[in-house]
Amino acid sequence: MSNITQVVNADKNMTTLKKSVIAAGLDQVLSGTGPFTVFAPSDLAFEKLDKGVLDNLMKPENKAKLADVLNQHVVAGKINFKDLKDGEKLKTVNGKELSVHVKDGQVTIANAKVQGHDVQTSNGVIHSLDAVIKN
Repeated sequence: MSNITQVVNADKNMTTLKKSVIAAGLDQVLSGTGPFTVFAPSDLAFEKLDKGVLDNLMKPENKAKLADVLNQHVVAGKINFKDLKDGEKLKTVNGKELSVHVKDGQVTIANAKVQGHDVQTSNGVIHSLDAVIKN
């Protein structure tokens, strides 16, 4: 079974995430033992960012800021879709808090809708989002 980095690298809807994970130096972390839950913004989610935001984050001098943004999408431990509870607070690997909202079968994480979910990997699980989480 592939790890999180390998799955992201192979997913044609996550090319922006792949590039940004590599640029931030997180590919090694997300290849580690974990387990991790990754709320992965799709390419369409990145396209919703204001013009120039992503280009700016991808500059080498902004590596730490890019890593911080990406780490807001990673939670230690493995949380499957069915285990996400309304009102739950998830702590990200960089110490931020994500609010979970469940309504009519729709789950949002910090105002980003979960689209695809429960992509199992050797070191965790990936759920795709329709927006980039910004705190």
